[in-house]
Amino acid sequence: MDRTSSSGHLVFVYGTLKAGEPNHSVMADEATGRAEFMGTGTMMKKYPLVIGSRYNIPFLLAHEGVGNNVQGEVYAVDDEKMKALDILEAYPRFYTRTQEPILLATGDTVVAWTYLLPVWREELMTSEHFVAYSSKGSHGREYVASEQCEAEEDLWK
Repeated sequence: MDRTSSSGHLVFVYGTLKAGEPNHSVMADEATGRAEFMGTGTMMKKYPLVIGSRYNIPFLLAHEGVGNNVQGEVYAVDDEKMKALDILEAYPRFYTRTQEPILLATGDTVVAWTYLLPVWREELMTSEHFVAYSSKGSHGREYVASEQCEAEEDLWK
């Protein structure tokens, strides 16, 4: 069964925007639009989820078929929240955004936007690929809040 959003957009988040993670406040902030939690889910395509840069940022590399069926959360968001997420993710300058099939924990399937990193240093591809991300995970690489431009510069050095 396919579920659709009456809010305009479905977004799959896999990193710091998830509940309990460092940037979830962006998702929860009603001043930047509406976001309704739809449930947890798993990407139906495999992608490499890695932790990179000196800020320990989770990146989903745009390399379909490599990595894992990444787990995350799906939110229904309005246009205003979508714009806020695009700003946070520096879309389209830094991340690309694509619609991906997601299998919800309920068994329903949805198509949701997610942010992928289209260009990266090769060493990210050879780093550990995760199924799920938590800043406080056993990997020991806690997220460090930073300005987006600093993180971008760090990727290309």
